[in-house]
Amino acid sequence: MNKILDLIDKFKNNTANWMDYSEFLNIQNKDLESFFDIAQKIKKENFGNVLKIYIPNKRFPPISITGNKCDLHCEHCNKKYLNGMKPIVNNQDLERFLIDHYEKGGIGALISGGCLPDGSVPLLGFLDTIRNVKDRTELILNVHTGLLNEETAKKLKEAKVDIISFDINVDPEVIQNIYHLNKDLTDYKKAINILKKNNLNIVPHICFGLHYGTLNKELDSLKLIKETQMNPSLIVLIVLIPPKGSKLSFKIPNPYDIAKLITLMRIIFPKAEISLGCMRPKGKIREEIEKYAIKAGITRIEIPLKHTYKWILEEYPKIDLRFFSACCSIPKKFEEKARMNKLDLKRYLGR
Repeated sequence: MNKILDLIDKFKNNTANWMDYSEFLNIQNKDLESFFDIAQKIKKENFGNVLKIYIPNKRFPPISITGNKCDLHCEHCNKKYLNGMKPIVNNQDLERFLIDHYEKGGIGALISGGCLPDGSVPLLGFLDTIRNVKDRTELILNVHTGLLNEETAKKLKEAKVDIISFDINVDPEVIQNIYHLNKDLTDYKKAINILKKNNLNIVPHICFGLHYGTLNKELDSLKLIKETQMNPSLIVLIVLIPPKGSKLSFKIPNPYDIAKLITLMRIIFPKAEISLGCMRPKGKIREEIEKYAIKAGITRIEIPLKHTYKWILEEYPKIDLRFFSACCSIPKKFEEKARMNKLDLKRYLGR
């Protein structure tokens, strides 16, 4: 109990170090409430009593520039998520779709795709088109880059893309055995430095549970974000959905462990928004993850369950809920543009 009180005191006074953070991840679940209180206090001091809810719908579609092709065949994905994106694999179709999308009231789009063997998304041949679209529209464009090179970063800057969603992972076993990448921490640091050098808006994404569904080196990912001085205004946490087709065995991620990590994110990055992104397991466990994430101090959540929405209203009657028809990675400056209209809000709320 003395250890718990000591951690509480350090967290309250902002004197905790990385060893304290590591020790916190091992505390018993019954001792979490006091830390949730600290996280909530930090959140309210920096962001008020606001929770932002993101429902991308048709106004912010995901696009794959490789269709369902990916050279990595990652164990946790194996092209499953690409199959849920709109396949657009040439420049003419991409430009036509995005211009038409904008003219029909679209807010933005996620530009993604499968990776090459080096861990990069093959964006380079599409960036002149993306630049042309940005010149002709006000679409908010979020781009997955993977482990990009200098040339791609420069072209992304010239194309005026709004968001770089960059996956952070420092676990060698995950990089090699889950991603099937012959890369290491040095390669991730190099990509981050290239993005920073070109003044691109990096939104780091951390996937909880890639180490077979368990908490492993996610804290090291937070440390990398801190040590590279990325200073993100937003960090997105997504949660592994245990894959069915993998030869490897994955556990269902533990909601308490997820909440512990989010609590640390709130304490380590008090000025950064934290979003619970769209990827997380379905069913009852999804509701638990969402509720504990809110307790732990997130400021954003994408596509919460209706049960969670009702629980929010009961648990936090004075909360200021704001709804957006966009990906949860959009910068704050675009929020007014991305406000959900009354029809979409009624549709989401089932009214």
